[in-house]
Amino acid sequence: MSGSKSSDVFSARAPSPPPETLGDRVLGLTVHSLPQAGDAVAYAERTRHGRWKLLLLLLVCAAPVAASYFTYYVIRPEARRNYGELIQPQRPLPALPTTTLDGRPGRPLSALKGQWLLVSVSGGACNASCEQHLYLQRQLRESMGAEKDRIDWVWLIDDDAPVPVALLQALRQATVLRVDAKALATWLQPAPGQQLADHLYFADPMGNWMMRFPAGLDRAGAAKAKRDLERLLRASASWDEPGRAEKH
Repeated sequence: MSGSKSSDVFSARAPSPPPETLGDRVLGLTVHSLPQAGDAVAYAERTRHGRWKLLLLLLVCAAPVAASYFTYYVIRPEARRNYGELIQPQRPLPALPTTTLDGRPGRPLSALKGQWLLVSVSGGACNASCEQHLYLQRQLRESMGAEKDRIDWVWLIDDDAPVPVALLQALRQATVLRVDAKALATWLQPAPGQQLADHLYFADPMGNWMMRFPAGLDRAGAAKAKRDLERLLRASASWDEPGRAEKH
């Protein structure tokens, strides 16, 4: 009997505990200690120093760009880089009548378009200054090396005087034409106080007179003029090609 009671006691199920409510739970919280005042100050100092270093780095990186803008927009050195004087506005090559050295009518002056033109002007007698210009024209053209075929050496004679026979052999690579002096003055002009024959002139392949070199050009000046020609040829390399024959 007692065994039966004991079995009944053990076989009886104990009641399930009531469901746990949110309020009965114990929440586990991790508590972090607050930084000490000295650590906070040090952290702020490091942050401030880091910002200053970043700002200085940005300024160093931006300095060349800022300097270039200042140089371009304020100092504008390119206005003084050219040895020759840029002509503004450019003057287009007129269709003036010409005469060859043997007295026959030549093609109009505008037929010279298609090449860069290095031009001198003088009377046919060609004094010492004229001879110097002709020599420097040839030397400048030859100094361009492989690019020389993009430049024509042009001598325009503005009177009827005969050309010295001694010069004819040296002029084989030049384009020599006689042009009326008054008509030519509608295209080329000297600097104030100078004569037309005192300068060398440079025209682009479209026939626009765009540069005048200083009067009394010598070898030192020619070296400076060469740098102008090199820059112009380099800048036009993408659209200009040597040889007038291929363009006409």
